[in-house]
Amino acid sequence: MQEEVENRTVNFAVSMTRLTARGVIAAFRIYMQHRSNVKRNKEVKRQASETAIPHGKQTVKELIGQNQGVSNMDIAKTDLRGFEKVARKYGVDYAIRKDNGAKPPRYLVFFKARDADALTAAFKEYSASVLRKEKEGRPSVLKQLRKMKALVASIPDKVRNKDKEHSL
Repeated sequence: MQEEVENRTVNFAVSMTRLTARGVIAAFRIYMQHRSNVKRNKEVKRQASETAIPHGKQTVKELIGQNQGVSNMDIAKTDLRGFEKVARKYGVDYAIRKDNGAKPPRYLVFFKARDADALTAAFKEYSASVLRKEKEGRPSVLKQLRKMKALVASIPDKVRNKDKEHSL
């Protein structure tokens, strides 16, 4: 049994050392082919990302770079995330810019001129959702917390009796 294992080990070692020049060249060709495929794929991905037109939220520079005319509107800072959600729903390409020149700061929404109809629909839905939230009158959690604090503070402290009864 031991001899058989040793013979197999020796045969395996001999067969591994018999790499011919053809085998080495074939392995090198396969490796080089793989490297060229990886390089080609990277180049294709890079070109696709350069030519892709951004959609949704983007910078003002990207928006202007699309050469389709840009318009802007003022928006209150109350709920920018809510507006972004609605704008994404309507597929509007937009950019939000903070204008620190005024007190309090204003927020300008830049959008493509061709998206004007979609943006007005998005603004209508956004303003309707803001009005609906105000109508519901759900107080904020902080207001409820302040009310509860005041209520707890008005309750008199507990009177603690530390009378102990000893019974046999």
